[in-house]
Amino acid sequence: MSRIMDSKLREITALVYRMGDLAYQAVSMSVEESLHGGDLYHKIREISDMLIMLAEQVEDGAVEIIVRFQPVASDLRIIKSYIKISYDFTRFGRYALDISYVNRRFGGLKENSEWVRTYVMEMSNKVLDAMKKGIEALKSQKIEVARSILEVERDIDELYFNFLDKIIGEKNIESRIIVSSVLIIRYLERVADHAAYICESTIYALTGRKELLR
Repeated sequence: MSRIMDSKLREITALVYRMGDLAYQAVSMSVEESLHGGDLYHKIREISDMLIMLAEQVEDGAVEIIVRFQPVASDLRIIKSYIKISYDFTRFGRYALDISYVNRRFGGLKENSEWVRTYVMEMSNKVLDAMKKGIEALKSQKIEVARSILEVERDIDELYFNFLDKIIGEKNIESRIIVSSVLIIRYLERVADHAAYICESTIYALTGRKELLR
């Protein structure tokens, strides 16, 4: 039998799903801009601001459910997880905006050393894959999908630290290239962390268990 609360939960779910799609779009755009040029800063900022607004709607909806319907433990797990996940999606938007700002400030990576561009491209592909896994785990509610992010997350961390080691050892490289590439790599690594957080929250919502996937 359907409960009145269920329609409110569906509304929050739809908001969170929309946030996932927007967050993925923002990060994809920032990566594209970084590697191939262009000026998408204002568009990415619009998406980032929209994500913040949607997160507030998720939080307001969650509070309304708690106050009006006194949800049981399983419902509370879902509500708590959605609040956390909505925050993670806002961080995606913020890091995408940070990457876009670096592109504006330092000219992106289009004209940078080929090995730097190749490295960033490889890492960005991994990060976008991690985001897809997080969003898919959330929408499909499949624990095995959520857990599959662990290997990708480890690959990203390895790429991150290897990049730092390599660029430190480089000689005769412009400071502009060092600053822009290190910042972009760092923001991408943080995006991957939040993708893992989303998978952890999904598992918690489904099982009540807290698992670390980092």
